Amino acid sequence: MDSPNSLLTTAPLVNRVREDADVAQIAEAVSAVWAEIEKTLSPIIGQRGVAALYRRSLHLSRVAHPWMAGPPEGMDAAMDTQPLLTALLLQKRADALLAASALFQTFHDLLASLVGPSLTERLLRPVWSDSAGTPPATESST
Repeated sequence: MDSPNSLLTTAPLVNRVREDADVAQIAEAVSAVWAEIEKTLSPIIGQRGVAALYRRSLHLSRVAHPWMAGPPEGMDAAMDTQPLLTALLLQKRADALLAASALFQTFHDLLASLVGPSLTERLLRPVWSDSAGTPPATESST
């Protein structure tokens, strides 16, 4: 059932959410990823830039997931993920995971459209490869 692109779509969550995770654990992982994205990108594109990309990603993702809640209108200085997290908690596990993954992919694609795929990969690699605070696994040389 999983396509080759499904791993890419869930990249920020794949190492953070266990297969048996409930919706609350998914929301917690989503919150952690957004906090890391904000921390990583704010020095480069500014806090307002990150917030603007987040809001645009939410807007685009709501086409497929209309229940996704965004920040209040007019909020532009900081990224407020609380409405999204509250909405995620009201969904079934599979729907929450799918929507969160789609939102991360949309954010990735928007950033890539602005700064290019190569720079996007370099900027988001630490966030995408983090496995809940542990270093990503490396290949052994045997």
